[in-house]
This record gives sequence, structure tokens and C-alpha cells, in this order.
Amino acid sequence: QVQFVESGGGLVQPGGSLKLSCAASGSIFLYTMGWYRQAPGKQRELVATISSGGNTNYADSVKGRFTISRENAKRTVYLQMNSLKPEDTAVYYCYANLEVTIRRGDYWGQGTQVTVSS
Repeated sequence: QVQFVESGGGLVQPGGSLKLSCAASGSIFLYTMGWYRQAPGKQRELVATISSGGNTNYADSVKGRFTISRENAKRTVYLQMNSLKPEDTAVYYCYANLEVTIRRGDYWGQGTQVTVSS
């Protein structure tokens, strides 16, 4: 069974920073990890991903402001978010492409709320 423990969301003023963390557990092998987000009334969208080898990919809207990283030994992915804008307000979901009991697929955490407001 796969479990994700997400933390770090909250309320922050425009221009502020937050750091999200997501730790995966279970008898799994992790491939790509990352973060998606979903704002009210909008579809879930990719924020950033990082491969097991450290290759990163970012949405254009967050390039230069957000940094994704991971610690493979801890099975943890991070998202450092700087220069936050009100349009970054969304529920942020941890994501992993992983293998569990020989089956490989995409899994998401339960989400953590990020609100950017003055």
C-alpha cells in the first residue's frame, strides 16, 4: 500500500515563501515525483516534476520562482515556492510514478492548501 504524508501548506502574503514536503512510504519503487495543483473551478495542472536521476520540469508559470528537489533515501520530494502570487492559490498534490507489487502507475497525495493573500 502506498501512503503520502504532505506538509508545509498554509496562508502567506504575496511575495512570500513556503516549502512543501511529501514523504512516500510502502513497499514501493519510486520513479518520477512531483507536484500538481488545482485551483477552484480549474483543472488540475502540473507544477513541477523531478526524475529519480534529478532531471526537473516546471510549468512556465512557476519557472524562476519554484524549485523542486528530492531526497531518494528519505523518499521525499520538496517544493520551495518563492515570490508567491495570489494566482498560486490552490490545493497542491504530491505526485509519484511508482511501482508497487510489480505494477507501475501514477499516484497522488490527499493535497495541501496553499493560499496567497494579503
